[in-house]
Amino acid sequence: MAQSSARLLNPNYVIKRVSVKVGGEKSREVERFIKFLIVGAIGAAIDLGLSNFLMKFVFHVTRDALLPVMIASACGFIAAVSSNFVWNRYWTYPDSRSRPIARQLGQFFVVNAVGLGIRMIIVSLFYVPAVWLTEHFFSDVIHVALTTNQIDRIGANVVVMLALVVVLFWNFFVNRHWTYGDVK
Repeated sequence: MAQSSARLLNPNYVIKRVSVKVGGEKSREVERFIKFLIVGAIGAAIDLGLSNFLMKFVFHVTRDALLPVMIASACGFIAAVSSNFVWNRYWTYPDSRSRPIARQLGQFFVVNAVGLGIRMIIVSLFYVPAVWLTEHFFSDVIHVALTTNQIDRIGANVVVMLALVVVLFWNFFVNRHWTYGDVK
């Protein structure tokens, strides 16, 4: 009994079991995708945590100043990408370590740099509408009064989370086929 309980606390065991049930013949790819999602969730926490820290304590975020949001967002993104590379190389794709780390790191950062470009486009296009929707949602729908700064930061977070989802799929598929393309 204690051994089966210990297995259920082992994330690799649980991920493998879920992958086999969901993925069938493709269970190894499903396992990698689940691990990639977990690594991405850790990266998202780093990204959002650092971005919010910078928006609150370093930059003054206002709806008229997109640059501070973009700088804070880029800093969070770079910190998350660094963490994600380490986790993906050693946990998601451990069999890829036969490739030189410098080349793999370069490929990973190129893919993520394009992802950052996609993210910046999304942030620049949707920040103002997200702030507007946030303001109207809180004031008109749930009748909560927030400060302008709170509304602006919530709007920034909404658009950053939207960008995270879009860039997640870009990063997974391109990294899987290029950066970790040697993994069977």
